This record gives sequence, C-alpha cells and structure tokens, in this order.
Amino acid sequence: MHLAEFNIGTLKYDWEDPRVADFLNNLDRVYDIARRSPGYVWHLEGEEMEAAQLDPHGPLGGNPRTASTLSVWKDVESLRNFTFSTVHKQFYDRKGEWYDPDQGLRFVMWWVPDGHKPTVKEAIDRFHHLEKHGNTDIAFGWDYPAHRSVDPGGRRLQ
Repeated sequence: MHLAEFNIGTLKYDWEDPRVADFLNNLDRVYDIARRSPGYVWHLEGEEMEAAQLDPHGPLGGNPRTASTLSVWKDVESLRNFTFSTVHKQFYDRKGEWYDPDQGLRFVMWWVPDGHKPTVKEAIDRFHHLEKHGNTDIAFGWDYPAHRSVDPGGRRLQ
C-alpha cells in the first residue's frame, strides 16, 4: 500500500495578484523537491490539476482561487519528511499570507494500492469523509497514523 494525500484551499487573492506571487513563483521549485524526495511516488501535474480546479461542474466546484495538490507517497514518514524537513516548510509556515486561516480542514490522507493514481473525485470524497466522520481508516489527518502500528498493507508505521 501507498499513501495518498490531498490538500485544498481557497486563496485570499486571485492568482495574478502580487500578494500571491511568491507562492505561485515557487510551485515548480517545491514540486521539483517533492519529485526528488525519498518516498515520492506521483502527483497530479499542473495542467490536469488546474483543469480539475476550474471545472465548474467538477468535484472542486470551479472556484478560480482554488489551490490543491494530490500526490502519492510510499508512507506517512516520507510525506512528513517532505512537508516539514524541506523548503516546503518555509511555504507551509507562510500559508496564512495566502489562505484564510478560518477555512477549516484542508488536508486528508488515505491508503491506496501500489500503482494506483487517485482521481480528484476520489480525493474530494475522502476529504468530505474526514470532515464528516473524523479520523478513520478511510480518511485521516496527521495525528491518526501515529496511533496505528501498521498500515492496511501490514507494514509497520514509523
């Protein structure tokens, strides 16, 4: 099993606004670091993700200020290391500059079979499941896997 993650937020300002420029101008840099990070498997690329975000009839609703990421990692620890131990953390720590802090839940993880590339629909369904039911084996946040000793594939969590 691998770990899928989805995060979503609505920017305070339009993508073209200078107040979002530092975020926008560093997306490729952060994705390049993710690709080179131990445990990285896959992520939904820019044009495909942008199309999903802008589709007014799609699962994300078509808000032009939506910013989201859908990726797959070998395990929780790989994702945690990328998120909090690379340049990504510098931007994570600045999220209040770009996102409304009162947006509530913005992140979900779940287990997927090796080789599976989740869809945006699958991701938003998991996101809503976590919103409605809290941490479960179906959808969870950072604090949940730390309480489990093995993932659904039987591997010990670190």
